[in-house]
Amino acid sequence: MKILFFSDTHGKHFMLKGMPDADIIICGGDFTMHGLFGEVKDFLDWFSVLPYKHKIFIAGNHDFYLESNGLYNVHLPSNIHYLVNSGVFIDGVFIYGSPVTPYFHNWAFNEKRGKQIKLFWDMIPENTNILITHGPPFGILDLNSSGYYTGCYDLGETVRRIKPRYHLFGHIHESYGAYKNAETTFFNGCILNEKYKLVNEPILFDY
Repeated sequence: MKILFFSDTHGKHFMLKGMPDADIIICGGDFTMHGLFGEVKDFLDWFSVLPYKHKIFIAGNHDFYLESNGLYNVHLPSNIHYLVNSGVFIDGVFIYGSPVTPYFHNWAFNEKRGKQIKLFWDMIPENTNILITHGPPFGILDLNSSGYYTGCYDLGETVRRIKPRYHLFGHIHESYGAYKNAETTFFNGCILNEKYKLVNEPILFDY
């Protein structure tokens, strides 16, 4: 099974051209800049006609409309799955997604570090094969331009416990790339850099 992953388009999805074939395409959130309904609709109009059999997306901290309204006024084709602390089986693979990130300046889907955010990570099922979160775990592809590791410690603990084969995320534009340990391959799929310029490619991998 081939999977194509990208994150953090911030309204520049239309600049993605010539994307490779895959069985599943996944967006890791922050597909809007200001979180407005029109931005959400514009992205989903584009996403819905992409030539992929299965399509999955989660929201990110910019995507305020979805935090406040969910899919109200939004129609999704049957082959698009919007994951909000929920999962879906596709061809026997269980994929779970969460938009939650640690609190920072009251952005969308923010939760305070510690007990509050851990409640969401405790919801992730043990049988998760592919985990999608908007933000990274602490210490893995989470270094920002100021030199700080910004990921979530409790998310990292959960990943170490459930050992998904893949963990996909974005959020920290400066840390695009891949990292692998004995149990899990991690991908930061931010296609925009810290100056919001499109400099990276979506990530294609085999499950």
